[in-house]
Amino acid sequence: MDPGNDVMIWGNVKETIENGSALVILDTSDEYHIGELRDIIPFVPEVFVLDHHEPNKFCSFKGFFDSTASSACELAVELAIESGIAMDQELLQAAYAGIIYDTGYFSYPKTSARTFRAALSLIDAGVVPNDVYRKLNESTSVAALILQKRVFSSLEIRGPVAAQVLRKEDLVATGANFEDAENFVNIPLKSADIEVSILVKENREGQTRCSLRSKGQVNVSRIAQALGGGGHATAAGFRSTLDPDKTLALALSKIAEGLEKNSNG
Repeated sequence: MDPGNDVMIWGNVKETIENGSALVILDTSDEYHIGELRDIIPFVPEVFVLDHHEPNKFCSFKGFFDSTASSACELAVELAIESGIAMDQELLQAAYAGIIYDTGYFSYPKTSARTFRAALSLIDAGVVPNDVYRKLNESTSVAALILQKRVFSSLEIRGPVAAQVLRKEDLVATGANFEDAENFVNIPLKSADIEVSILVKENREGQTRCSLRSKGQVNVSRIAQALGGGGHATAAGFRSTLDPDKTLALALSKIAEGLEKNSNG
């Protein structure tokens, strides 16, 4: 979605930030989710946030927050329309990709009439939905398919909870990228018997993350926030300093507590 290679990952951000530059944070209001960019917050005159997640009670930044929106891209499109900002084809396509990705192709709970209005405005401006779909879903490598096979073989079913684990050995063995596993967490939810899905992911450097998905019975955002992460009621995640097995055990225990509270009313 970045044909001009405009997206950059900065190394030493303190040295490359220009004087007078503001920091715009998208899709999170938590400064601990933005990596090294957190280090420049004291050196910029303004920080502005555009976010649609459940609000972080510790956030002190200014910005535009709306947890009823389906995606940050939905908010961005609405702001662009309201401000009379014209978007070129690359921006239109990227905005549409962001909306359909965060809504599960208009199927997740936060999808609303305003979501379709934002998407329709992009289509009216020239976005071809099938082109974006093919780029997102029909362009992965064979290595990604093999990675999916390996990770899915780790699937464990514990009542209404499904758990998978991606280990760094899987990445090394398949040659796949860490990002190739992004959607694996959604697969178990295809079963009518699964209420919550967990995917613990270890990258090549041994760092561990945990993705949580729910059909609504368990608010996984609260679980993620309790563990230093965040997200939505049905889609959230957190980083962990523990190894994959201990991270999985921790997530399972928290989800069990959530299920128990719901069963007790």
